[in-house]
Amino acid sequence: MKEVKRIGDVCKVDADGVIVNTSSMNNVSANFQEAMFYIKRELLSSFREEIHSIYVRGSVPRGFGIEGVSDLDMILITRSKEEELRSTALNKIEQDLIERYPFVNGVEMSVFSLEDVLETSRFAMIPFMIKTHSICIYGDNVQKKLPHYRADKALANAHIYHLKPLLLQAKDELEGNEDPEDVKDCCVWIMKIIIRCGLALVIEREQTYTRDLYPAFELFRKHYPEKEVEMRRALHFAVNPPKEIEAILAFLDGFGDWMILKAEKWLAENNAKMQKHLQL
Repeated sequence: MKEVKRIGDVCKVDADGVIVNTSSMNNVSANFQEAMFYIKRELLSSFREEIHSIYVRGSVPRGFGIEGVSDLDMILITRSKEEELRSTALNKIEQDLIERYPFVNGVEMSVFSLEDVLETSRFAMIPFMIKTHSICIYGDNVQKKLPHYRADKALANAHIYHLKPLLLQAKDELEGNEDPEDVKDCCVWIMKIIIRCGLALVIEREQTYTRDLYPAFELFRKHYPEKEVEMRRALHFAVNPPKEIEAILAFLDGFGDWMILKAEKWLAENNAKMQKHLQL
């Protein structure tokens, strides 16, 4: 059983409440740097004409990368919507990297067009992640072209709006699932969503944000001490997903349903028109 480690931090904000990007290549260990530049070379070898820029986001560029635990999360921006990267080639690059650098726990490559990324009249998570949690390792860095972001309703809504449909999707995927790895992945995915939604409920009161699970848990329990035990269990399940589907479903039927009620109340008060993306 893995220990639930008290790692991570909340975002720094400036005097105007703007979230400051603390990601830097100086935070990245030599091993992770080698893996990053390997995947960069492979991507450019196959897709140089299509790729506008490449970013690494998440714990690694913020100095919280742990070998054997941390994923390598990447965002690829393409020059146009018509030039879609071939998924089979991307999958091969991901697999080759994991075989060559087994300390990388996994690779996630998200692909978006430049036009979509620069459409920022309303809040969207990918431009936000590029601006606040990423480093550019190739191409024309778009970070300066993106707006400033704050720990506000628009950011909270991005988590809260999707909670109910994602919880229902998780229940559907878990019911009768006989693939242990699929059950594990689904459990980790939905627990992270629950924890981050818990943070979203208190973002405006705390005037800060974090992608890291333990700090998110701590901020939630500060405002909902009566639900500390349940959210701590979500944290435990995110790190140590149980093999028993029944245990996961029972948790989602209990605390998950409570979270849905809190999310619906928040939406009624802050997003009565049920807009998927709030204006910045």
